Amino acid sequence: MYLAALEYSSSSKDEFINSVKQAGRELASARPTAVNLTWAIEKMNELLDESREKKVSDIVDLIGQEADSIAEEDVKTNKKMAAHGNEIVPDEASILTHCNTGALATVDYGTALGVVREAHNSGKKVNVYVDETRPRLQGAKLTAFELLEEGIPATLIVDSVAATLIRDGKVDLILVGADRIAANGDTANKIGTYHLSELASIHDVPFYVVAPTSTVDMEIESGDEIEIEERSSEEVTEINGSRIAPEGISVYNPSFDVSPAENITGIITENGIARSPFTRALSRIVDRK
Repeated sequence: MYLAALEYSSSSKDEFINSVKQAGRELASARPTAVNLTWAIEKMNELLDESREKKVSDIVDLIGQEADSIAEEDVKTNKKMAAHGNEIVPDEASILTHCNTGALATVDYGTALGVVREAHNSGKKVNVYVDETRPRLQGAKLTAFELLEEGIPATLIVDSVAATLIRDGKVDLILVGADRIAANGDTANKIGTYHLSELASIHDVPFYVVAPTSTVDMEIESGDEIEIEERSSEEVTEINGSRIAPEGISVYNPSFDVSPAENITGIITENGIARSPFTRALSRIVDRK
């Protein structure tokens, strides 16, 4: 939205405000599942409405300052979550992750991967099993890269290997991020997270969600109300532009799934760790912000 403000800074005030808000609507439509994106867009829209009497150049500066403020707050939030999360990581632990939840997914440090980073930096002996995360392979492309850069022991696995590792007692802890958390604790995250939560429940492995309070949507009661984004069929039928599936095959490609609250051990936020009953715990933690 700040980039849009710069682009339309020479327009009339009405055109400027309408164009920046349109940029916000386009952002929101790109990721309908991720509630904290909408949260940030709404902050920008409020700033625009409050600044209508100012000059366009002054509004552009204010939007830039707000963007910087949101970024700086994100880093502080990540580090607070990491500190709270480190409390539940054993001194020696094999941790399973899904998708990318590190510095490349946030402004800096990360959510679930931030907890891993904090545990490693505090001297704990952690090893990370990295789900490749089909079909976009964020685990293989991004999480594996971040862990290597940080010198954190890690092993890349095909998504379907996770079940065998969990069954064989080789996973001590599962840490995942979130795109939206309902008031009851149901959590939407990258597709493939739900079956991890079920496996964790069956095999009694702690399953923690790591996410800022801006991801908690107290306006919806359960995960049934979370809109699930569907993505292009080419993500499934092609790998790096090379077709691997026959022409004409139907494809179902949801980008997210919902893990039920009863499978979640705790939700780690910048304001502490929420535990069941989540409706009460999340309400208290969000109010604290």
